[in-house]
Amino acid sequence: MTGMRIWPHALRFAAVLLLALAVPRAQAQQTVLEMDPARTRVEFTLGATLHTVHGVLKLKQGTISFDPATGQAGGRVVVDATTASTGNDGRDSKMHREILESQTYPEIIFTPTKIQGQIAPQGTSRLQVSGVFSLHGREQEVVTEVQVQITGDELTGETSFPAPYVKWGLKNPSTFFLRVKDTANLTVRAVGRLTTSPASN
Repeated sequence: MTGMRIWPHALRFAAVLLLALAVPRAQAQQTVLEMDPARTRVEFTLGATLHTVHGVLKLKQGTISFDPATGQAGGRVVVDATTASTGNDGRDSKMHREILESQTYPEIIFTPTKIQGQIAPQGTSRLQVSGVFSLHGREQEVVTEVQVQITGDELTGETSFPAPYVKWGLKNPSTFFLRVKDTANLTVRAVGRLTTSPASN
């Protein structure tokens, strides 16, 4: 009688085990954005006496990867500091020589660590991106909101955030006649290709 009671339980256990083996386990997905340097624009503005200085920089390369399920992110966005330009040769020479010291620190790097939010297959989505901003040999934690839109496999995104460059170790270029703010504003308008693949173990 004891064996007769155990047998149905054994059958049920075996059936559950076979079902678990027969159904493929869901794989973690990795979403990767490859940014197009030719179509990505990095701008900065800096308030000064009587006017605002506008400048641009060029993207060298940018790859961002993340797991939509966990938000964990990686990759690098590298901006060429030597390309910083405000359209004024004298001012730009001083900026590269005394402020950015771009010959010594030729790259500005953003390393993403976490992305919160979901990318909608259509329309506009808002994500919160956290990461480490490396400028002039120092690292700063940054959190910024990014607005993105998908068209096919192409992603366009835009974000703006304050960069308190003096607090981050750079010099303020103010003179007796020209006063410049201690914080600049960075705006990135990125275009790239979005792909999804199984995450590597």
